[in-house]
Amino acid sequence: MDPFKQMADWKKNMDTFFGENFWNEFEGIIKPTIPQINMYQTENEVTCLISIPGLTDLNKVDIYVDYTVLEINGVIDVNHSGGTVLNEEILQGVFERKINLPFPVRSDKIKASYRDGIVFIQLYRLISNTSSKHRVPVKLLAD
Repeated sequence: MDPFKQMADWKKNMDTFFGENFWNEFEGIIKPTIPQINMYQTENEVTCLISIPGLTDLNKVDIYVDYTVLEINGVIDVNHSGGTVLNEEILQGVFERKINLPFPVRSDKIKASYRDGIVFIQLYRLISNTSSKHRVPVKLLAD
């Protein structure tokens, strides 16, 4: 008897009972998201600190900014081999994160750097000179 088949059957039954998205609510509890991110806001800037230990090739991380979303894709690989693992708390593997920003940011003025296992990203608020406010004419209706 294969215990993993029973686990798969159990999960399938739970999906049927609770709905397919039921387990998504527990993803951050069961498996913490990587990479870990700190975000700081001032009036016109957002600074993101992203923990990516062991990054030696900056081409292994892709960072995209689209208006109010910061997207980060890459791999965390500590590159240690040999010996028996006694404790392994540093989360590793392929990651993809999308972070909602508190306001729209400029795409032409983004600073990113890497130091001591941390990616520093500085984003600047998009301040538009054009107004999207339009006057709406009101018509007087006859009785």
